[in-house]
Amino acid sequence: MLGRIDELVMDCAEPAVLVRFWAAVLGGRPVDRSPDWSYVDPPDQQPRIAFQRVPEARPAGKNRLHLDVCVDDIDKAREQLLACGARAVGEVQADEQGAFQVMRDPEGNEFCLVR
Repeated sequence: MLGRIDELVMDCAEPAVLVRFWAAVLGGRPVDRSPDWSYVDPPDQQPRIAFQRVPEARPAGKNRLHLDVCVDDIDKAREQLLACGARAVGEVQADEQGAFQVMRDPEGNEFCLVR
C-alpha cells in the first residue's frame, strides 16, 4: 500500500455554501478555514470532504467522479435534500441490485442517493 485517502476535495465557486450543504448530507460540523477553503469531517471515520474555491466555472456535462450516499429511504432523503438546495435528476432507478436517485448539489455536482 502506498497510502490512504486523506480527503476528497471538490473545486467550487462557494466553499462556504457547499460545506454547509454537505454537512447536512453527511453529518459533521462545517469548518471555514478561509474564504477559499472549507471542510467537513463526517462521523464514523469517513474521509474529510473539502471545498476549494477555483476561478473556473464548473464544466458542463456529467461528472467524471461522483459520491454515492447510502440512505435508508431514498424518497425521504430526496425531499430533505431538495429543501437544502439540491436538485433531483430524473426518477428513482431500480434493479435487482437496489435503487438510486441521481441528484445535484447547489453547484450542480452530481451525486447519488443509494439504497
